[in-house]
Amino acid sequence: MDKSPAISIIIPAYNEEKLLAASLQAVKAAAGAFTEAGLAWELVVCDNNSTDRTAEIARAEGAKVVFEPVNQIGRARNTGASAATGEWLLFIDADSQPSRELLADAAALTGQNDVLLAGATVTLDEQTLVVRLLCGVWNSVSRVRRLVAGSFILVRAAAFREVGGFNLNFFAGEEIDLALRLQKTTGRRDRQRTVILHRHPLVTSARKLKLYRKREMGRFLLKSVFRPMKTTASREDCAMWYDGRR
Repeated sequence: MDKSPAISIIIPAYNEEKLLAASLQAVKAAAGAFTEAGLAWELVVCDNNSTDRTAEIARAEGAKVVFEPVNQIGRARNTGASAATGEWLLFIDADSQPSRELLADAAALTGQNDVLLAGATVTLDEQTLVVRLLCGVWNSVSRVRRLVAGSFILVRAAAFREVGGFNLNFFAGEEIDLALRLQKTTGRRDRQRTVILHRHPLVTSARKLKLYRKREMGRFLLKSVFRPMKTTASREDCAMWYDGRR
């Protein structure tokens, strides 16, 4: 873009060669809503120590690529943010595809002085009764508690940096920690609010349902319910994000 970006789209990516090209193409198409709103934007991909063609694919799609050698989602997002120059940071996962309508809603929020942070409801690209139930429960909790899903986080860059970005003590759930810290500090001080966009849910991949047995996923969910802090602070317990299965 010719002028300084208002929005930096940041995508952390670890061995994402199977899905990254389609996701980046969807992001770029949807970001037309930013251009239409007069908002310059940039695309940053953080290659989180990938061993496949992730970085090559990102460059081919026109993204600015930065490298983070330590495999950790929060660390990759922080590294991407350190290379970003936008007034707003929009974190989108590498297996997610936002619609133009969703980004148009996000663009509208950037013009509201009382907005600090925004997330979006989510839906998976494959629908079953269980998937619809789980997404419905999360989306309801997200809207009531103003908790953001990690796959879509829009935040003021200055506020993000003020609180130190994502907490590196966590290997999952770091987005919830970030939302709570922002709301208790910057949000309370500046009387700014968190918004959960819900008219156009973010479409994200259901691949974990195929890659992991129900027993594995159930064990993680139970641990997260009964000992959330200990579980999300353990790389071993959060292996679904780090074991390289794709």
